[in-house]
Amino acid sequence: MNQAARGERIHIGVFGRRNAGKSSLLNALTGQKAALVSDVAGTTTDPVYQPMELHGAGAVVFIDTAGFDDTGTLGGMRVERTRSAAARADIALILFDEEDAGDAAGASEAFLWAEKLRRAGTTVVPVVAKTDIRPEKGALLANAVGARLGVPAVCVSAETGDGVAELRDALVREIQRGGVQRRLLAGLVEAGDTVLLVMPQDAEAPKGRLIQPQVQTIRELLDIDCVAVGCTLGTMETALASLKKPPALIITDSQVFAEVRAKTPPESKLTSFSVLFAAYKGDIDYFRASAEKLDGLPNDARILIAEACTHNALDADIGRVKIPAMLRKKLGNGVRIDVVGGSDFPAELSGYDLIVHCGACMFNRRFVLSRVEAARAAGVPMTNYGILIAKLSGILDKVAFPNYMQSSAFVV
Repeated sequence: MNQAARGERIHIGVFGRRNAGKSSLLNALTGQKAALVSDVAGTTTDPVYQPMELHGAGAVVFIDTAGFDDTGTLGGMRVERTRSAAARADIALILFDEEDAGDAAGASEAFLWAEKLRRAGTTVVPVVAKTDIRPEKGALLANAVGARLGVPAVCVSAETGDGVAELRDALVREIQRGGVQRRLLAGLVEAGDTVLLVMPQDAEAPKGRLIQPQVQTIRELLDIDCVAVGCTLGTMETALASLKKPPALIITDSQVFAEVRAKTPPESKLTSFSVLFAAYKGDIDYFRASAEKLDGLPNDARILIAEACTHNALDADIGRVKIPAMLRKKLGNGVRIDVVGGSDFPAELSGYDLIVHCGACMFNRRFVLSRVEAARAAGVPMTNYGILIAKLSGILDKVAFPNYMQSSAFVV
C-alpha cells in the first residue's frame, strides 16, 4: 500500500491557523502519530506527508501544514511551504474557529484560503475541530461556516474521536463524486491490441528496475487486456519481426523519438511515455500549442526547464544536458537556460520565453496544473519534454496523443 506512487494518490491537505488542531486531526484520521503535536503554536514547520488507504476511496496522502497565520521571517517561509502544499491538494480540510464565525464579512484568513483554493479547483471541506473543548458552540459554529461556504461543515474532536468517522465518510464521498480516473492510453488502444514498448535503459535508469512511467504504462496495458512487448532501440527490429502483424501502438522513450519513428511501420501509431504523461498530468492542448511557439523564439531566449524529481545529473541527463543541447542547436548558443528540480519553481515567470516540464510522474495532476496556470497567467508558453523533442525532431505531427473526449478515456 505505502509503495503506491505519491503522484498517483489523492492529496488531502489540512489547513488552518497555528494551534488549530491540524496535526491532532491528521493523527486521528490516519490512526497514527504521523505528526508532532504540541500546545506550542507553530510546532509544524515543513509539510508532513502521510500515505494511507482510505476505505472506499483508495490510496490517498494527507498533508499536515504550518499555520497560515505564521509570522516573522521564518514564519513567512513556513507559510510559503504551506502555499506550495496547497497547490498539490485535491481536497482541502480547512479548520475554522469562533473568530471565523464572528467575521460578518467572511474575510477571515480561513475563508480567504477557502475561496482561493476553490478558484484553483480544489474541493474544500470545512471542519470545526476541538469540539470537546466547546461542545455547546460546535454545532452553531459549523452551521455558520457551512452557511457561509454553501457546503456542510463537519464537527470533529481529535481528542475523543467524535466526528472522525463522519469526516472520513465526507472525504470518501467527495473523492467518489470526483469519480473518474484518467487513463494514460485513452483512445489509443483497445483490448487485444499488441503494443510495442521501446525502453532503452540509459545510465540514469534505476538498477534492476523500470522507471515509474514504464511501470504504470505496462500495468494499464495489462488492465486493458493488451499484449505488451518490451524491447530496446537495438532490438526493436527483431521485436517487430517476431510479430505476426505490426503493433497497434509503439510507445518509446522520447530521447530516441526520431530513431524509433524511422523504424515504425506505417500501420502503427507512435507516441512516447513523456507524451502520455503530459496528457495524463497536465494540459495537453497548452503543451502542444506552446511547442509550436519554439519556431518564433529569439536566439537569446530565456528558457526554464523544470524537473519533478531531484537527482545528481550525469553526462547523459535529459533535462540538464540533452534538452539544453537540442535547444542551443535550434536557437543558437545565446539561449539562456535555467533548471529547477523538485518543488522549486520560480514565483516570477514573466521573464521567461518558454517553460519545458518533465513528464511529472512524481507529481499529482493538481500540482502540475497549478504550474500550467501560473505559466498561462504570466503569458509564458509551457510544454513537456516529449512534445518538445518531437517538435525539435520534426515529427510532432506524426505523434499520437490520448483522446480524453472518448468515453473509454475514463474508468470509474
